[in-house]
Amino acid sequence: MLADRAAALAARPHVPTPVHQPDVLEKIDYDAHWKIRFRRDAALMLGNTPAQFFHLGTYFREPVKIFAVEDGTAREVVYSTDYFDMPEDSPAHALKPDAGFAGFRLMRPDMKTDWISFLGAAYFRSDGALRQYGLSARGIALNTGMSVPEEFPRFSEFYLEPGPDGRTIVNALLDGPSVTGAYRMVLGDRPGQGQVMDITARLFFRAPVERLGIAPLTSMFWYSESNRFQSADWRPEVHDTDGLMIETGAGEHIWRPLNNPDRVVTSSYFDRDIRGFGLIQRDREFENYQDDGVFYDKRPAVWVEPTSPWGAGAVQLIEIPTDDEIFDNIVAFWNPETKPQAGDEMEFSYRLHWTESPPVEMKLARTVATRIGNGGVPGQPRPEDQIKVVVDFEGPALDGLTRKDAILPQVSAPEGVEIVTPFVLPVVGTDRWRMVFDLKAPPGTETVDLRAFLTRNGKPLTETWLGQIHPDQIERLR
Repeated sequence: MLADRAAALAARPHVPTPVHQPDVLEKIDYDAHWKIRFRRDAALMLGNTPAQFFHLGTYFREPVKIFAVEDGTAREVVYSTDYFDMPEDSPAHALKPDAGFAGFRLMRPDMKTDWISFLGAAYFRSDGALRQYGLSARGIALNTGMSVPEEFPRFSEFYLEPGPDGRTIVNALLDGPSVTGAYRMVLGDRPGQGQVMDITARLFFRAPVERLGIAPLTSMFWYSESNRFQSADWRPEVHDTDGLMIETGAGEHIWRPLNNPDRVVTSSYFDRDIRGFGLIQRDREFENYQDDGVFYDKRPAVWVEPTSPWGAGAVQLIEIPTDDEIFDNIVAFWNPETKPQAGDEMEFSYRLHWTESPPVEMKLARTVATRIGNGGVPGQPRPEDQIKVVVDFEGPALDGLTRKDAILPQVSAPEGVEIVTPFVLPVVGTDRWRMVFDLKAPPGTETVDLRAFLTRNGKPLTETWLGQIHPDQIERLR
């Protein structure tokens, strides 16, 4: 039924959701909003899963409709101040009964914590295996990181029902200027393991889209060990995720460390019938963050696993400059090779894993750290045209190996960029192996894309590391 409605909507001009009583919503500012609490006894029970609703406010003005589905019949949950505890002088008392809600969240059975929330545009996020919110997912991304304005379609209606095996089914209607859609999301919370979400999206296009983002993930990366010099903050590292991981259709495992560039940078990794990709927080050591308030070491990793053939396209990574942790500046998604035109219909199915580490069998060693610094040798004059790149690997494929095993670094760089004295050695006191080389780039060099991995007897021992060095990093370290 939602798919039929989405198709019918796509045949008509887009009509934005009206904002009712904007003068009242203006008064529900940050302070007034957090004082409004959903009543525990008013929760909508979806089997054993309680659902609570978010109140409208100055930062969430466009209402969504929420329906409870039982035996195939949908019943709208009509807004009432009775659902909420709020101060007597709260401006929210002036809202009319048809105000609607800003979104919803699903609670754990003890009602003490939520594990997924839908709030704003087509955003949603879950807390993963370690119960710490971090990055967000979106229903769709349109023209992200381009010269034209990005478009943010929104989930305007939700239909909630209990699903099999204790899971919850969320059916959602998407609407925006260029696209409409019908989404079916089967959500499951696995204690101690994170969440799994099976999603099917049927999309109907009102207008052409230049850059379509399927299964988009949005995160924050300020600095890590690779670009510590970009911040004067007291903490060693600040990021929700530290890398983009890809498993290609051919089975190659790729790790791309995230950057905080001096300009918007788009990186594309072309493939066919990709097996998966995700934004990952690999560094789980508290000592590397020292933040016991927001716990970056516990932020979830999110892995996108297609459950239908996606054909040709590219994983695209958008990196936007930031000088603070309050901004999401990283976006990753699948961009199909075929650009949608007005009247087109597309369907994609995939599974989202919100977990501590991706559910991918890793027979090869993985990247555990990327560092850059001054080139040359300590105690000797430093060459002004070189920087040093150091990459650490760890994993079963390297266990038990010694220097006698002839492990070799394989490093490639663009034409005109020289790789100087690459070598590899075990890191004393650990199970890690370290690849070291100097990068020699002439003045005026643009962004340098590097590719590296370790081999033994001609066979790879590690995943493929894809490093990207920007001109400002080169100049800063010269």
